[in-house]
Amino acid sequence: MAQPHFSQPAPLTKMADGTIKQINPFSGTEVWTVPGRANRPLTLANPHPQPINQDDHGHHCAFCTQRVLDSPPEKSRIVATENGAKIVESSSVDDLATPWEFRRIPNLFEIVSFDYWTKNYGYSLPQDAALRRDKYLSDPAGKSHILNVLQAKALASGMTREEWIRIPESERLEGANAFFGGGHDVIVAKRHFVEGATMDNQLASSGTLTPAEHEWYMRLTIDAMRDLYASNRYVRYVQAFQNWLKPAGASFDHLHKQLVAIDQRSVNAEMEVAKVRSNPNMYNELGVDYAGFQNLVIAENRHAVAFAGFGHRYPTLEVYSKSAEPLPWEQSHDEQRGMSDLLHALHVATGAQVATNEEWHHKPIDVDMPMPWRILLKWRVSTLAGFEGGTKIYVNTIDPWTLRDRIVPRLLEARAQGEIASTIQIATECACKVNSLRYNPYL
Repeated sequence: MAQPHFSQPAPLTKMADGTIKQINPFSGTEVWTVPGRANRPLTLANPHPQPINQDDHGHHCAFCTQRVLDSPPEKSRIVATENGAKIVESSSVDDLATPWEFRRIPNLFEIVSFDYWTKNYGYSLPQDAALRRDKYLSDPAGKSHILNVLQAKALASGMTREEWIRIPESERLEGANAFFGGGHDVIVAKRHFVEGATMDNQLASSGTLTPAEHEWYMRLTIDAMRDLYASNRYVRYVQAFQNWLKPAGASFDHLHKQLVAIDQRSVNAEMEVAKVRSNPNMYNELGVDYAGFQNLVIAENRHAVAFAGFGHRYPTLEVYSKSAEPLPWEQSHDEQRGMSDLLHALHVATGAQVATNEEWHHKPIDVDMPMPWRILLKWRVSTLAGFEGGTKIYVNTIDPWTLRDRIVPRLLEARAQGEIASTIQIATECACKVNSLRYNPYL
C-alpha cells in the first residue's frame, strides 16, 4: 500500500547519524531526537518518598474527602450505584456529606474569571444557576460555607482579615456568582493515595483507577464540557486538560482534570481549520494512517486508536476517537468508553510516578469542518532550555519508536493482569485500517 505524498516535509525523517527530525503535520512544530538521549531513565517526580502520616487521612490537600468545605459549592458528582454510576446534581451543602467518586467543583482561582464574562459581554447568571445560588444561600450552613471560601480566596489574594470584615456582607456575597455561573471547573477524584498506601509516592493516579472508574471520571468531564457550552452563549471553546504532579503544573498532587471556557478558538484549532479546509481527511492521512505506516500504532479498540505521536515537544501518546460524531458529549456511551479505555491503558503503562499533561482537542462549535475528538498524553520528562528558545527547534529525548517500545510491553503485561480493558488490541494485533476515523463525512 502506497504511503501518502506530502507537499511539505514528511512528519518523520531519519538522518544518517541516527538523528530523527520530526515535523508536527498540524502545528508545524519542529522537533529533533538525537542518538543516545532516548536511553536516559525517566525523571520521577518523587524519587525520595516519605512515610504518610495516617492521622492526615482525608486531609492531605484541599481536594481530599474530609476537606470538601475548603472548595466552592459543588456543581455535580458521580455516585456509584448497583449498576455502575450516575451523575447527580448538587443543590445544597447537605449534599457534601453523601458518598461520591468524583466531584465537579468551580476553580477558586479562575483562569478566565466570571467578571471577564460580565464586563466584556454583559453575561449574567442563567436562571437555573441563580436559583441554585439563592437556594444555597438561604441555608445558613450554605451561606457560611460560601463566605468562608470567599474569605479564604480574599486572604490568599493579599487582603487582610480586617479589610475583609469591613466589606458589607452583600458585597462579599457578590463573589458567589462565580461559583454558580463561572466557566472554570475542576473534576476531582475521591482518593489522594491508593488504598493501603504507606508512602507519599503511592498516589492515586489515572492509571490506578479501574477501567470503570476511569470511564466515570471521563463521563463527568464530558458532561461538564457540555454544560459549560450550554450555560454561556459567548463561549466558543472549552479546553479540558489534566496536569498530573507538580512538574506538569499541578497545584496539588491529587488527581483532577480542569475545564476552562474561553471566548475564542484555541490556537491549535485556529491553525488547523485552514489546513482541514484544504484536506478534510488530514487527521486520517497525516495522523493515524501515517502512524500505521510507521508502525507506531500502540493500541486499538472498536471506537478509538492510540499511537506514539510525532512533532511534539515532549514524548506524546495520542488517542483518536473513531466516531463519526466529533463532539464528545454527543457520542454514544460505547464510543466514550472506547476513548476512556485506551486513555486509561496509556496511563497505566506510563505509571503514576511520571509527570504528565493530558490535553483534549475537539471541533470548536463554530467550525463547519470535520475534526475528530482526540486526547494527547504528554510526558513531562525534560526541560526546555536555551537551544529551544533560540532556534524554536525542540529536543525531545524520546523518539516515537522508542516510546512505542517502552509502552507496548507494559500494555501487554497490564492486560494479562486485568489492569486494563480486555477488549484492547495491542501493537501487531491492531488492524490499522486506512481511514479508520469516521469523522469525515466526505469519505
